[in-house]
Amino acid sequence: MTDVIEKNEQGRILLHIARNAICRALRVSHVAMRMDGGHGAWLSRPGATFVTLTQYGELRGCIGSLQACDPLIDDVSNNAVSAALRDPRFMPLMADELESVSVEVSLLSELQPLRFASEADALAQLRPAIDGVVFEYGPYRSTFLPQVWESLPQPSQFLAKLKSKARLSEDFWDEEVKLSRYTVSKWRETDYTKEVMHG
Repeated sequence: MTDVIEKNEQGRILLHIARNAICRALRVSHVAMRMDGGHGAWLSRPGATFVTLTQYGELRGCIGSLQACDPLIDDVSNNAVSAALRDPRFMPLMADELESVSVEVSLLSELQPLRFASEADALAQLRPAIDGVVFEYGPYRSTFLPQVWESLPQPSQFLAKLKSKARLSEDFWDEEVKLSRYTVSKWRETDYTKEVMHG
């Protein structure tokens, strides 16, 4: 590969792309990203991302893709705008909120289906703080990023809330339930200085 890029720099670029996409959507001026030769090819390959917005330590929006279909640059841009303007749990972000909002980008691995004989078997396979999990049952579907383990550290609790997010009861179980897991590389603006982010 001629476009190998250091992970910290990859995160800086993705965060910049996400914030700039939100700025464009809100018609706010932004600084164009300077790209050295060769750095752009990896952004053209398919990628699956989640973009999470926080404000004063609280969730302000989170939208993402579970499968890599679109070029990474498009996926992160579209999810950033959707997290800012189209998360049904929140009012659309306003331009005057931009300074108080922090952006986080999670880049997902491929989904790995779990094989299990029972709910207890499934729970035993989950890896706290590592696995993002997709829950599926008929038309019901939900996911939690690995970051959610910080507030739901027990596998039983994690899965119960995942079922609740899918609009099922927390004690629901059926042999037709499907679970998949994935890991993420994640970057937060708060891990970078403003000079690094906007330079």
